[in-house]
Amino acid sequence: MNGFVEGNQVDLLENGTAFFPALEAAFEGAEREIHLETYIFEPDGTGRRIASALSRAAQRGVAVRVLVDGFGARSFIGSLLPVLEAAGVSVLVYRRELAAFALKRHRLRRLHRKLATIDGRIAFIGGINIVDDLEPGGPLHPRFDYAVRVEGPLLEPVLESTRRLWWLVSWASLRKRRALPGTVKAVLLPAGRVRAAFLIRDNLRHRRDIEEAYLQALDGARDEVVVACAYFFPGRRFRKALVEAVTRGVRVTLLLQGLSDHPVLAYATRALYPYLLGRGIRLFEYHRSYLHAKVAVIDAHWATVGSSNIDPFSLLLAREANIVVDDREFASRLRSSLEEAMRKGAAELRADDWQRLPRLQRLASWLAYQLVRLAIGIAGYRGVH
Repeated sequence: MNGFVEGNQVDLLENGTAFFPALEAAFEGAEREIHLETYIFEPDGTGRRIASALSRAAQRGVAVRVLVDGFGARSFIGSLLPVLEAAGVSVLVYRRELAAFALKRHRLRRLHRKLATIDGRIAFIGGINIVDDLEPGGPLHPRFDYAVRVEGPLLEPVLESTRRLWWLVSWASLRKRRALPGTVKAVLLPAGRVRAAFLIRDNLRHRRDIEEAYLQALDGARDEVVVACAYFFPGRRFRKALVEAVTRGVRVTLLLQGLSDHPVLAYATRALYPYLLGRGIRLFEYHRSYLHAKVAVIDAHWATVGSSNIDPFSLLLAREANIVVDDREFASRLRSSLEEAMRKGAAELRADDWQRLPRLQRLASWLAYQLVRLAIGIAGYRGVH
């Protein structure tokens, strides 16, 4: 895989309890420029706190830009958006005109990236939206997810990507066309010893970059593969790569959702369980809280953290961003975190567990599987599964 850059500092942030204080502190320390992209920006306690930090930065003269998704952040549009704009923050909405239940291909193209850059010297990349970790009436433990804080030469492609997308969205809007002054350049001085790459999925030159990085790493796996994924509905190539790894003697473990905020996708995923378990893949379901992570560790040195799920909606339709890290120390930290999550919050499933499920539940999984395949077909990707 190309695109690796040496000399970075990459810090793993688990859940919003680590991510939001780090993000807020970076915003408070900003001197020249902040750029934030997020799929969800809720007007809850966390959202208001982050919005306040952004507003304060704008009021002290920092150029602040916020890009949100028109579907995921629809509650933001009528609440926090005018507050931010009144404070001097520039805000754009990606595909604001979305119809809630449309299944047309262009309607499924979402901005699913979670990125922030500060002064060209700090970036945050991951899967954590701007939303409270704990949901009212939900699980007692926080939503399980990851992000990273990055310093070093990797800021150059991150900054370039955020600016390019801002420019594209601004010129796609009939009402807002804003020039983007590229005054702040990425700080390229080495900040650590980590080798890392920044990957995106878009609808032009980088349509399959994230998927191909996964497949290349899986094809080269020799010892162990651990994947934690919120929405797991892999296509044929991905399933084949997992099975071939097992055939070579690689230990393959999947940590998937036990509690789901999207039941149809969860049931569709469970329809794959007999296939996966029957080929020697270990499966764990996380029940402690909502699992929202999209991470993997392969052979104790390759790791990825980001916004991309392993399903066609992420890998073929949404705009996504992941970091790939080739570093044993970082991979070890992430692997240890996943091991603890499996030990404390997950249950392992066996092949006969599926057979013991009520027939109605198995039928529901089969129907959900067919429904998701139909949605993929409507989106124009009939060959995926």
